[in-house]
Amino acid sequence: MSSPVPTLVALLHGPDQPGLVARVSGWIFERGGNILHADQHRDMEAGVFFQRVEWVPANGNASADTAAFQAFAASLGMNARVASSAQRPRVAVFVSKFDHCFHDLVLRHRAGDFVGDLVAVISNHPDLAPAAAAYGLPFYLIPVTAADKAAAEARQLALLRELQVDLVVLARYMQVLSADFLEKCGGPVINIHHSFLPAFAGGKPYHQAAARGVKLIGATAHYATAILDDGPIIQQDVARVTHRHDVDDLIRKGRDLEKSVLAQAVRWHLENRVLVYGHKTVVFD
Repeated sequence: MSSPVPTLVALLHGPDQPGLVARVSGWIFERGGNILHADQHRDMEAGVFFQRVEWVPANGNASADTAAFQAFAASLGMNARVASSAQRPRVAVFVSKFDHCFHDLVLRHRAGDFVGDLVAVISNHPDLAPAAAAYGLPFYLIPVTAADKAAAEARQLALLRELQVDLVVLARYMQVLSADFLEKCGGPVINIHHSFLPAFAGGKPYHQAAARGVKLIGATAHYATAILDDGPIIQQDVARVTHRHDVDDLIRKGRDLEKSVLAQAVRWHLENRVLVYGHKTVVFD
């Protein structure tokens, strides 16, 4: 069976101006490329244009088109990021003791749901080591305490560099990453928070929700930033609850939300469907 022809995906944004869609598609046509999918959005208030376009470059010449398209986008005053399907992102999953998101991600990965490779499971506890071994995944135990947090993060950063990790996924990793770690890790970090942010940020959100008597609980997948639970949101979902549901009921319902929301966010990111600008995202789903 022949290998699939590599495609390119460009995410671009910048000041809106007439003819952008035509100029982008024209550039691809003139170079002999074939557009597979294109979508765009305009922020009416900010006057910003966003586009995701995927195409097959002529003669599979992905590397040449990548550099050329970035230069072309710059000539339009646009910021552009171009990715090739031939380069599968390398993913590391950070876990603690909760295992529901971990198992869900691994099983989806094994089923071929993600266009990336899971190269490491990194944890501050040994609890999930047997499960990782059963899946045939490398497991790295790096304990973290208040006294040695900086040293532990330095070991994590060294491991990420060694493994050439492109994306870190926090699958209910119960540690707050420092601003220094986020700056040096070399790629985005996706976190799952077990509430409908910005409500109930921080610890024990289901307990907070139960105390407030909410009628909806949620889960939020977002990019991690130096401010806790405040990064650009990728995906959210909710479930209805009533006065009859106690904290355990909320936690049980919430686990289903956490799994699906995190998986969707990871999938969209790996497929280059998420464009971050300011404190927001545009998701070309």
